[in-house]
Amino acid sequence: MTLDTIVEEIKKADTIAILAHESPDGDAIGSVLAMGIALENMGKTPDRIISEFPRKFKFLPGADKVKPNSNIEKYDLAISLDCADLRRLDGKEYFENAKKTIVIDHHGSNTMYGDINFVNPASPACCEILVGIFTYFELEIHQDLGSCILTGIITDTGGFKHQGVTPETFEFTAELLRKGVNVSEIYEKALEIRTKSNFELLKRICDRMEMFEDGKVTFTYITNQDEEEVNAEPGDHEGLVEVGRGVEGVEVSIFIRQVDDEQKYKISMRSTNNVNVSDICYLFGGGGHPRAAGCTIQGTIEQVKEKILKEVHNAMK
Repeated sequence: MTLDTIVEEIKKADTIAILAHESPDGDAIGSVLAMGIALENMGKTPDRIISEFPRKFKFLPGADKVKPNSNIEKYDLAISLDCADLRRLDGKEYFENAKKTIVIDHHGSNTMYGDINFVNPASPACCEILVGIFTYFELEIHQDLGSCILTGIITDTGGFKHQGVTPETFEFTAELLRKGVNVSEIYEKALEIRTKSNFELLKRICDRMEMFEDGKVTFTYITNQDEEEVNAEPGDHEGLVEVGRGVEGVEVSIFIRQVDDEQKYKISMRSTNNVNVSDICYLFGGGGHPRAAGCTIQGTIEQVKEKILKEVHNAMK
């Protein structure tokens, strides 16, 4: 059984790296921190490696143990969480060099790139998968561990509002409340509170937002210059793609963000019920969920805009 194999590999490993996808969201952060606490409870001293840790999640237990890199070249075990493809894995060199690799994920587009793959696309969050795994490991899900897990569930479900939320999602949340996890505080810090830089970027993307396909598609963007001018830090762009989806009649929201290379943009897409944005992003080497996905495209803003709008148009026919 896969979970038995995972337990055995963890027990055998002296050095363990915990990784997640680049530009990590709440589910990726929560998964890494939760796995770190769980492995410590199993007597291990894992490395939690995240090159850019969003400041909004620094309130979580174990956040102070995260580091941007490691001097260990070959880990006994590398665990990838909430990442569908090796190309998007932050710190993939640690994964590729590890003696043994494990992938735990909930993306239907997962390429099964680990030696051991535990993937459940029916789960609304990777953190919810971890609940079942830790229960199987007979680990107590105490307040600190529960806070990390719930952060992932809350953020990836949009505060329990996205499709895919299960009865088990609410049952587990209720159990965490009984254990003293402050659900309202996590909800507020993870979803509602914006950094000042994020708020300044929000104003800019609203001013630039364009509508296409008779109001069914929104498009907006930020540049490196924008982020410099508002003193943005890693993670300050999170949530901006959701703004377009919240407009009446919109079926697809497109948000693009310039990265270090001036001719390179990261695309985030969200949709309602009629368009599978994961399929669109897959065409550009990305992926994700049917209603939330991303990819990276080379070119100028106008070139990227033209490419992505063309594929959205084709998907809406």
